[in-house]
Amino acid sequence: MSEIIASVSGVRGIYGDNLTPQNISKFTSAFAEYCRKNSKSKKIVVGRDGRLNGEIISNLVVNNLLLSGFEVVYIGIAPTPTVQIATEDLKAAGGIAITASHNPQQWNGLKFLNPNGTFLDPAQIKEFLAVADKGVFSFVKVNEIKKLTFDLSWLDKHIEKVLKLKIIDAGKIRKRKLKVVLDTVNSAASIIAPKLLGKLGCKVIPLFCDGSGIFPHTPEPLPENLKQLSSAVKKHKADVGIAIDPDSDRLVIITDKGEPFIEENTITSVANLVLRKSKGKNKTACVNLSTTRAVDDVAAMNNAKVFRSAVGEINVVKEMMKRKSIIGGEGSGGVIYPGLHYGRDAIVGMALILQEFAESGMKVSDYKNALPQYHIVKAKIENVKNPGRILKTVTGKYKNAGCRITTIDGVKLDFPDYWIHLRKSNTEPIIRIITEAKTAKEAASIQEKFVSEIKKLI
Repeated sequence: MSEIIASVSGVRGIYGDNLTPQNISKFTSAFAEYCRKNSKSKKIVVGRDGRLNGEIISNLVVNNLLLSGFEVVYIGIAPTPTVQIATEDLKAAGGIAITASHNPQQWNGLKFLNPNGTFLDPAQIKEFLAVADKGVFSFVKVNEIKKLTFDLSWLDKHIEKVLKLKIIDAGKIRKRKLKVVLDTVNSAASIIAPKLLGKLGCKVIPLFCDGSGIFPHTPEPLPENLKQLSSAVKKHKADVGIAIDPDSDRLVIITDKGEPFIEENTITSVANLVLRKSKGKNKTACVNLSTTRAVDDVAAMNNAKVFRSAVGEINVVKEMMKRKSIIGGEGSGGVIYPGLHYGRDAIVGMALILQEFAESGMKVSDYKNALPQYHIVKAKIENVKNPGRILKTVTGKYKNAGCRITTIDGVKLDFPDYWIHLRKSNTEPIIRIITEAKTAKEAASIQEKFVSEIKKLI
C-alpha cells in the first residue's frame, strides 16, 4: 500500500489502496477536531464530484462528522466551487469537497475548506495534519448527534449568483445565440453547466453530460484528451466547445475550428474582460508564477498591474486578498473571480469568457489569434537526489545573467523574451521545468538547453 498524498489540495489516494475507510475516517475526524478548535460554528458542508465511488465515501464522511458532534449540510453532487460558496454563505465551521479533481476514476480524496470557503493554507494544513497524526478524536453520545440536512438547492443558487453579477450582461450573450458543445466528463458540472448556458441563450449540444460519473476519457482537460470534443465542434459547426474537469474548477475552450483555444488563454481572456471594465483603483490581477506572460500584456493594455504567487489555488487567493486583486487564477484553466467568491470556478469562468466573446463580436478562433502569442512547454527531470541543491546552484549561476530571479516557489528566471520556472516536487525526487517563449520552436530549444544543464548538475 502506498502512502496517501497530503498537501494544500487536501488528501487524495487510490480507492482500494491507500484511500481506505480507516484513512477516510481518520482525516474526517481530524478535520472535525480542527474545526472544533478554530470555529464556534457546529455546521460543516459536504459535497462531492460525480465519480463512481463518491457516494460510498460521502457516507463515511457524513457519518464521521455526525459522530463528531457536527451538524452536516449535504449538498449532493456539486462542483467544488459550489461547496465553497455554500460553506461561506451558511457560515459553517468548514466544508469538505469529496473529489480527486482531474485524476482518473480510481482516485478520490477530500479537500478541506475554511469558513470563508477558501482552502486551508500551508500553515493550516500543517496544523490539521498534526491533529490527524496524533489520532486523538472526540465523539459525542448518541443523544447528542446533530441533524443531517440534505440541501440540493445550491446548484441553482450558484447559477443565480453568477447571473446577478454586474459584469455579466446576459442579454448581450443571448444576442450572440452561441452554439456550444459541452463536455463535463459526466461529472459534477453535468447539471449546472447546461442549465447556466441555457439561461445565457446558448444552444447546448451535450457531449458527456449524463452525470453518471463514468469518465468517457482521461478527465484532465488537456488537448490530447479532448479530441472527441474537437470533432463534435466541427461536426455540429458550433461556435465554441467547453470542457470542464470532474470537480469543475478548470475551464478549457475549443475554438469554432475545433482547435485548442489553449488553456492559458482562459485566464488571459477573462482578465482582459474584468480589467477593461473596471473603473476602480485596484486594477490588479494575480496569477501564479507558471502562468503565461500574456496576462501581463493584457493588463498593460488596460493600465493594470499583475502580481504573482507560488503555484496552488490557495497561494493565488492569499496574494489576491493581500493585493485586493479583482481577477486572478492559474494558467491551467482556473478562474478566480472574487466578485463571486475566492476560488477557482469553471461555472463563473464560463459566463465571464462568453461575455468576453460576446463583447468582442469575433469568432472564437479570431479572438484567439488576436491575443498575445506565447508558447509553453513542460518537462520533468526524474531521480534528482538533491533538488534543493540544484535549484540553489541555478540561482547562483544566473544571478548576473540579465534576468529577474524569483525564489518564492522554486526558481523562476524572467528574461526579456522568455522565462523558465523550475520547481521541485514535494512528493517525488523530480524537478519540473516550464518554459515560455514567443514561438514553440524557441520554447522547445530553451527548454532543451536548460534540461541539459540541469542533468549535468545531478
